[in-house]
Amino acid sequence: MPFPPAPPVLDHGLSWQHHFAALGERFYVPMQSAPMPAPYWVGHSAALGAELGLPPQWMHSDSWLQALCGNAELEGSKPLSSVYSGHQFGVWAGQLGDGRAILLGEAAGMELQLKGAGLTPFSRMGDGRAVLRSSIREFLCSEAMHGLGIPTTRALSVVGSDMPVRRETMETAAVVTRVAPSFIRFGHFEHFCHSNQHEALKVLADYVIDRYYPACRGDSRWGGNPYIAFVAAVTERTAHMVAHWQSVGFCHGVMNTDNMSILGLTIDYGPFQFMDGYNPAHICNHSDQEGRYAFRKQPQIAYWNLFCLGQAMVPLVEDQQTLIAALETFQTIYPRALALRFAAKLGLPEGTEAPTELLESILQLLASESVDFTIFWRRLSHWTAAQDPADASVRDLFLNRDGIDAWLSSFANLHTPPDRQSASRRMLQVNPKFVLRNHLGELAIRAARQKDFGMVADLLKVLQSPCDEHPEHAAFADFPPDWAPSIEISCSS
Repeated sequence: MPFPPAPPVLDHGLSWQHHFAALGERFYVPMQSAPMPAPYWVGHSAALGAELGLPPQWMHSDSWLQALCGNAELEGSKPLSSVYSGHQFGVWAGQLGDGRAILLGEAAGMELQLKGAGLTPFSRMGDGRAVLRSSIREFLCSEAMHGLGIPTTRALSVVGSDMPVRRETMETAAVVTRVAPSFIRFGHFEHFCHSNQHEALKVLADYVIDRYYPACRGDSRWGGNPYIAFVAAVTERTAHMVAHWQSVGFCHGVMNTDNMSILGLTIDYGPFQFMDGYNPAHICNHSDQEGRYAFRKQPQIAYWNLFCLGQAMVPLVEDQQTLIAALETFQTIYPRALALRFAAKLGLPEGTEAPTELLESILQLLASESVDFTIFWRRLSHWTAAQDPADASVRDLFLNRDGIDAWLSSFANLHTPPDRQSASRRMLQVNPKFVLRNHLGELAIRAARQKDFGMVADLLKVLQSPCDEHPEHAAFADFPPDWAPSIEISCSS
């Protein structure tokens, strides 16, 4: 593959490390980004920039603009694209890899990656580019999930260009700077297992354990085998992540094994969605014609994916029964994690599990009328403080008045009158007022196509602290417009 001319090297004072690159070139290909004409800022996270130790006002610097779209190389970085494989929609897809992502290295303990910076050897039939539409969605949702406290990759910036990129229609290019402790996926392990590179598989496993799961070396629960302890730890993190998704109505949309983080992070924001009306069978990905990744199936898909990871670890494990036992902990960890999440949404003290019958009955009521999931929990949070019979804010969400009245009567018994105010405060800290609804992202994208990035900035502000009131942006918490369900999101990006 011919490389473009070498970009200029810019010194920005970052202290780089390259732990992944030190694994050797069985794991990646050295890369060079492709130039992007006339770049411009679309969005940036000043908060994340500060965490990374970037210089003040970096987001107003042309040199940083050029660096974060791939037009210039940050001094000390070692750009590369990694190889991995995976199961896509339940089918073994073979070798995949970073088809449009270029890892720069680590700064402040976090890996920085440019997504959309040009062709790589793993691009297959793709062009190595990302488009403005999907880049804005990933940027905002990465920071929104972080604001909700959900483990996630982060996003530092979006840089756009008028360079044309063809998807279903002609669009324009953009580059997202993604940030995470590691971008290693289940698919990395699958690649080295199923290509019979078992020595490399051990190198990868030892690296991940020593770097991210050192406690697995001394964990005696799994026969003293650090590889099984590692699988158990990934299982636990994944179970908690998915429980958090379900508690806020988040649909990932494409839970392929190459889109599953080995650190239990939400990764690869493509056809995601926060549900409006609650529907457990909701499918957010227009490409998912069989409904494999429907909202209610996300826990079982996570469990299936973990077994794919477990299968990839078999060459390193003799005691496969213990390995299976480690994977099966998902079946106890996940339901308890979900019960604790919903207990918090109901205002119960930390560590208290939600009453099963009460929780199941309200979810059935919400589903029967497709009641707005986010608005219901937020209104309930406010209603709890006084439980005033004249306050019909929750009741008005339902046509089945008898059903919701009976449920509210049972719910009221959870909190004694002296505890209602504190319960309400607890609920308001976990039931967000703002989520990145599809129509909000769509409106921000439409404005950005006209070079108006104000809504991107406004959404970022509220999504970084989604449980605050932000009265100046109250409209972002309104019911979705009638045209919202017509928005189609797919694997194309």
